[in-house]
Amino acid sequence: MHLPRSRHEYLLREVELRGSVRSAEIAARLEVSEVTIRRDIRELERAGRLGRVHGGAIALRSDRGPQAAQALVGVVVPSAVAHFLDTVRGMEALAPSLRVRLVLGVSHYRSELEEQQVERLLALGATGLVLAPTTRDRSPEDLAAWLGSIPVPLVLVERRIDALTSLSELDVARTDHAHGAVLAVEHLARLGHRRVGLGVYDRTPTAPRVREGHATAVARLGLEPGPDVALSKGDEDPARLRRELADLLDRCLATGTRAVLVHTDDHAARLVETALDRGLRVPDDLAVVAYDDENAELAAVPLTTVTTPRRELGREALQLLVDRIAHGSGVHGAGDPDAVEHRPPRHIELLPRLTVRASCGAAPRP
Repeated sequence: MHLPRSRHEYLLREVELRGSVRSAEIAARLEVSEVTIRRDIRELERAGRLGRVHGGAIALRSDRGPQAAQALVGVVVPSAVAHFLDTVRGMEALAPSLRVRLVLGVSHYRSELEEQQVERLLALGATGLVLAPTTRDRSPEDLAAWLGSIPVPLVLVERRIDALTSLSELDVARTDHAHGAVLAVEHLARLGHRRVGLGVYDRTPTAPRVREGHATAVARLGLEPGPDVALSKGDEDPARLRRELADLLDRCLATGTRAVLVHTDDHAARLVETALDRGLRVPDDLAVVAYDDENAELAAVPLTTVTTPRRELGREALQLLVDRIAHGSGVHGAGDPDAVEHRPPRHIELLPRLTVRASCGAAPRP
């Protein structure tokens, strides 16, 4: 039998040593109920000795007092460059004000590595996770089963997975990419183009939304159908991508299409180079709008592009997660019995904007 005082001393030693503890683990070690450990944590929190978070407790930084408790939040993204790096930077900027410490894991678009990263973060004491799960080699059912097994609150970022209710009912922060494509087509239509071609790197979760937005805008504006070409990444087989870009350009010339929306920036930049190599002028002979705005300004002809709100998205995702931790999960079985309020799942969509440069023929004068 462990008396309250001895349990409190043990809790404080573990928190000081590890920075955070989980109620279930401490209860198992001391052979008491988890309800007892949660009660101990509440008492120690009232005394200003530690901070209570979802599923456990965290240390307080003595130099700043009780309000400086830091929850450990895990972030797992497919890559640590460009789009997702900016999203993580947005979380980083907000983290201090929310008393959050971030730990980053990168999956490299491999589901097995993604699951390993999550296990590592949970072992470190993560009280919540922001995930951009890879969908390439998983069925929706497998993804739902895995996410449902994670015992802490989750927020999905830049994912729209509507195949199963259990997935669509998770908290999500994402960009409305369909809206971004609509912006691009509307802009080109205002410049007088009656056909807007499309080139899309299809092996991304963004691609279906770009196609959706392009189709919506073409129908809404009564435009003529333009060429539509699926593009490969190009790193593994540069010759294949060159053929695909040449095909897109040939089809534009054959149909009188003088404007095209291209996802991504890199693919758009390569299309511009292909056009210039043929003696065509951009934007006079072919207007180009890119999608993403990661390196669009550095193209041979600076690219007009759909600019996604990456840093803002990171801030929204982290705020969603902290709110979920504070009020209990209530979504996929990881709820905290101490939660004082049930919150329904929330989906936040941020709208991208159009950044006009030289490649579309409407660049502002210096």
